[in-house]
Amino acid sequence: MAKKTVFQEFKKGLWSEVPPYRLVLGLCPTLAMTKGVDNGFGMGLAVTFVLVCSNVLISALRKVIPKDVRIACFIVVVATFVIIVELTMQAFTYPLFLQMGIFIPLIVVNCIPLGRAEAFAYKNGIAASFADGLGMGLGYTISLTILAAIREVLGNNTFWNHPVFSSAFQPFSNRPATPRQASLTAVHRWRRSSSTRPRPAPLCALVSCSVS
Repeated sequence: MAKKTVFQEFKKGLWSEVPPYRLVLGLCPTLAMTKGVDNGFGMGLAVTFVLVCSNVLISALRKVIPKDVRIACFIVVVATFVIIVELTMQAFTYPLFLQMGIFIPLIVVNCIPLGRAEAFAYKNGIAASFADGLGMGLGYTISLTILAAIREVLGNNTFWNHPVFSSAFQPFSNRPATPRQASLTAVHRWRRSSSTRPRPAPLCALVSCSVS
């Protein structure tokens, strides 16, 4: 197989390997941080920063990091950049910091930075690792923002806390949020997977729709 170019490494994270729907990574913050567009977008940017920086540093140190303790080293690197994100948000975007709460430090154990460190950055050069991290991060940000927009508009009749429809529109805020979110996530993943091969409609989408 021919080696991918830097641009190909970047664009794969935008569609063919988008983390939540094709790689099935980072689903916990996907479920929790998409009640509003500001939360989804903020989480996406935070993960993108951590992902890019950790990918670059791990790639630069890949010949120094011992193989037997590489996972522990990955966690230390990721945690360093998560602390930078947490302190920066606390200083400059305090309201968003309060909304995201515990999910900021939990980026340390998010599957995406650790997964890309193990699967890609530890085995490839700095330029390719930077492109991989940026593409995966932007794909994750776009996915969360779109999902959050759907949930916020239908659930609260707002977009980024601004009203969308007239007062005649009745939002779905009185229905359980988790089944609706699971349904949207399952449908997104099914649609992306069906672009390469036919798949039956996801069972969790049908179940969650019936529950909600």
